[in-house]
Amino acid sequence: MVGGGERKLKSEELNKCFEKLMMAGNGKSEGGAVITEWKDIPMELLLRIVSLVDDRTIIMASGVCSGWRDAICLGLSHLCLSWCKIHMNDLVLSLAPKFTKLETLVLRQDKPQLEDNAVEAIARFCHDLQDLDLSKSFKLSDRSLYALAHGCPNLTKLNISGCTSFSDAGLEYLTGFCRKLKILNLCGCVQAASDHALQAIGQNCSQMQSLNLGWCEKVGDVGVMSLAYGCPDLRTLDLCGCVCITDDSVIALAYRCLHLRSLGLYYCRNITDRAMYSLVHSRVKNKSATWDSMKGRRDEEGLRSLNISQCTALTPPAVQALCDSFPALHTCSGRHSLVMSGCWNLTSVHCVCAVQAHRTFNFIPNSAH
Repeated sequence: MVGGGERKLKSEELNKCFEKLMMAGNGKSEGGAVITEWKDIPMELLLRIVSLVDDRTIIMASGVCSGWRDAICLGLSHLCLSWCKIHMNDLVLSLAPKFTKLETLVLRQDKPQLEDNAVEAIARFCHDLQDLDLSKSFKLSDRSLYALAHGCPNLTKLNISGCTSFSDAGLEYLTGFCRKLKILNLCGCVQAASDHALQAIGQNCSQMQSLNLGWCEKVGDVGVMSLAYGCPDLRTLDLCGCVCITDDSVIALAYRCLHLRSLGLYYCRNITDRAMYSLVHSRVKNKSATWDSMKGRRDEEGLRSLNISQCTALTPPAVQALCDSFPALHTCSGRHSLVMSGCWNLTSVHCVCAVQAHRTFNFIPNSAH
């Protein structure tokens, strides 16, 4: 299968492929067989060439002849159409019936072009789809979510960030069918991301590992606590701008989502020291189990990224205790995995690297200064 990660132009290999194509055009032998037409090029060679070029060229190549079209359509698993600045909707409608083996499809747009009929076509023909990016598709309605629910039950990754017309009822319906979802981006989905929808996610998508709820102001403690109890394998959660959540959300995450590595709490001003200490206590509680399971690599467990910018109710002792408990949280230059911008009262909080550097500097002999 042709993977998107392999589509890096390698000039030497590409030149060799084109040399073989020239042989084909000249009717010379290739592998013991005489090639007289473009359609006679071995499929293995064709697919290798396809793996080296961009998606726009792949689509052009699929129109050369029926043989190339069939080979490319059957061999292509990853496709990105973000380069299409106009008429993307028409392009999707024409390609969906052909590229039925797609597993990854990126339709990210600078300006909204996609309409529901294009997504319905994808759902009708691309049943193997696992990764779909529809970000910034302002024109899409719940019709698209209903179609995906029935046509693409194997979705594991879905990006609908900025799709402001989706409702929480549509999102709830989707999760009832797409239960394999592991990565879901709802950033800016102000209508779809509600406590009601998060309860559905917690109930239906137990494999969820990464969820972006940035700037979804309807999200509250009820929704986040439902996630914590229903999605114990959650690794990354972005709650930036979810102004309604309180310490109760963080406490539930601390004690239920033991694999949590990244947490965004930017501008969550209801968060207090109580939330920070709950993370510390959960770390202490699970320290021995983590030590045994990781066989001495316990520092790899626990929070590795935390954004508490503009959480102005937090105090230095609580945040310092958190920083001390999670060695992967850094305040030092160049790493900054503990982000505290706008919290001027936390300037005294430092990670272990900064403390060690300070001690080293102070121990330098006077003659070296």
